Formats: sequence, C-alpha cells, structure tokens
Amino acid sequence: MTFSPLRIGMVGGGNGAFIGAVHRRALRLDGECILVCGSFSRKHDNSIETGRSLGMPEYRCYADVDAMLCAEAELCSMPGTSEAALECVSIVTPNDTHVPIATAALANGFSVISDKPAGVSLGEVEGLAESLAQSNGSYALTHTYLGYPMVWQARHIATQNAFGPVRKIIVNYSQGWLASQAELSGSKQAEWRTDPKRSGPAGAFGDIGSHAHSLVEFICNSRMTRLSARLNAHFPDRLLDDDGDARFEMDNGATGVLIASQVCAGDENELTIRIYGENAGVEWRQMEPNSLIERRGDGTLITHRAGLDKPLCSQALERCRLPSGHPEGYLEAFANIYRQLSRSIRAGARPASYGVPGIAEALRGMAFLEAAVSSSQEHGAWHDIKEPSKGPDLRGLLT
Repeated sequence: MTFSPLRIGMVGGGNGAFIGAVHRRALRLDGECILVCGSFSRKHDNSIETGRSLGMPEYRCYADVDAMLCAEAELCSMPGTSEAALECVSIVTPNDTHVPIATAALANGFSVISDKPAGVSLGEVEGLAESLAQSNGSYALTHTYLGYPMVWQARHIATQNAFGPVRKIIVNYSQGWLASQAELSGSKQAEWRTDPKRSGPAGAFGDIGSHAHSLVEFICNSRMTRLSARLNAHFPDRLLDDDGDARFEMDNGATGVLIASQVCAGDENELTIRIYGENAGVEWRQMEPNSLIERRGDGTLITHRAGLDKPLCSQALERCRLPSGHPEGYLEAFANIYRQLSRSIRAGARPASYGVPGIAEALRGMAFLEAAVSSSQEHGAWHDIKEPSKGPDLRGLLT
C-alpha cells in the first residue's frame, strides 16, 4: 500500500499571527501531514501572501473558509484530482470561530483539528459533538502538552498499583505577558484574548487553565468532578480574568489546586504539575520537558529521562524521536498530535485510540471552564463540573 500524507487546509494563521506558524512547522515534521490549501486571513491579500511564502499556488489560498470548503469538496469529487484535495481542516483562529468552522468542515466531509478551547460555551460544543456523530470525519483538539513523552510516562507511573491511590494534585501554569495592558498597545493576541465576544467567558483560565485541566485528568486517568474557583482581572477595564485559582476534587477521591495566571511578571511558560499518591509522587515541568522526577516514600529519588534508548513505557517511547541527550520539546509535542491524528485517520480509527485528544476532551474542557466561571461569580461557591451528555461514542483518553 502506497503511503499518502494527510492533506491539511488551514483556517487562520496568516502573516502576523503566532500559533499558525507553529502548527505548520509541527505538521510537516514527520512527513505524515502536508499543507495543501488555506484561508489564512480575513484579508484575501494576506491569505495569498501567506500561501505564496509557503510555496502554495494562489488558487488554493482562499478568500474565506466557505470558499475553501466548497472548492475543495468539488476537487474531492472530480476524477484525477481527489488525491490532491483537502482531507482535514486545521483551525487556528480565535475561540468564537472554532465551532462554526469545525461544523462546516464536518458537514462538507472533512476531518478537523482545532486549537483549544473547543468553543465559547458548553452548549455549542455539545452541538458540535452531534454534528461529529452525524459525519464521517474525525475531530482532534490540540492539547499540546499531551504530546510530550514524559507526560505519558507520568501517567504510566501514576496509574500503577505501586504508586498507590492519588491523593493530592498541584498544577501551576503562570505567564507574565499580560502583566501590562498589552491589549491597548497593538498586540492582536492580547486584543482577542481579553475580548469576551471572541475569547468566550474565560481569559487566562480558557487560554492556559484549560491546558492545566487536561493534564490533571490525563495523567491521573480520572475526572475532575467539582471545584471552587476565584478568577480575577488586575486592571479595572480588563473584561476577562488574567489570573485565577481553583480548588478541585476528582472522582478517585483526590483533591488539588490549579493556578492559571498571565500576570506573573517574568514568567514565560511555567507549567508545572505535581501528583502525589500513597507511596510516591511525580513532578513534570514543561520548561524542562525531558525530565520527570519520581520521589518514593522510602526516600528513593528517580529522574526519568526522555530518549529512544531509555526504559520508558511504550506510549512514551512512541513519542520520542531521538536518543537521550538530544532535547525534544514544544514543536515535537505538537507534531506528535498531528502524526497520531494522521495515523488514526489512515487506520479508520478514533483519534483517542491513537492517544489524540478529541471531542470528549473538548466537552470536558468546556464543562470545566463554565463551572469555574460560575463558581467565581458566586464568590468561590463549589460547583459540579457537568458530565457530557451520553452520545454516540464520546469515549476519550480517560478509561
């Protein structure tokens, strides 16, 4: 059987954007995905210019997403052109457009890989889940940190009997880029992330707190059930939170604290998670991603290191590319999401079966955000995190 890379079209990510360029570098890394078209900007000139810089013909740099989906669907149906046509839409736009674009892509017969959070409300993401169930496409969510090898090793350790029942979880994701009012000085990234119409009901909690939530549930293989949250904005005219924390409980009986802040001056991407079981604890830092610290109750300290030559679990090794001592990081983790999605689609399998977060994680993430916002509005009152409605195959990475 001849290998064929997954053909991807990107929506958003035009010149001047940040995350689109990261997606493009990541999807090309393993040669299992290829960018074939795009609607990179609402400004057609920018879309054409971006496409040209990527070596793409002008006729496949579309003025808007509807034009792209229509033209590419027609290519799919034409003899002799279907093998070059779009298969999967990569969505790298502000949050308010995620669900409309994903729904339209699925309706036109394409799969979807979307930036997180999945949307701006749980209700609209539940509607997306229904659209997915009625389609033949796949849906993936770019919770990038679930692509790191040592995150999978942490899950492997924390779910072993020797670790003991999980008791305490502490996760912190702090940045400093909103310590000043960047939204007033021309930063497009800050402008939409602090605008509730485009970002949704949460600011820092939606942007980076959602990553922290996904890490907690994934590594512990357990659901967060309820929380008490306080979200804050440190400027009187900033409409969304730039800082917050939540106490939470898990369905396995563990308790924890989650901090998500973008006003910690000097911090870059200080994402750290510590999980404590009855007999041991593990700690992972995103800024030192190739190391996982395990501390056992008998005083034993083990530093697990990433690398193809290391004694890691099979899922961690699958996400390593190089022997130990050769650093792998953010782009490689992103690339793992794309590579595993491509393999799942080629195999006709659910993304979750290849370790890719999908619609179940999208629903869990939105339920977490809505509970956090509601709790904060009630001065930290405890709120249950809504369980997604039972639909056709909403199984995810939690088993």
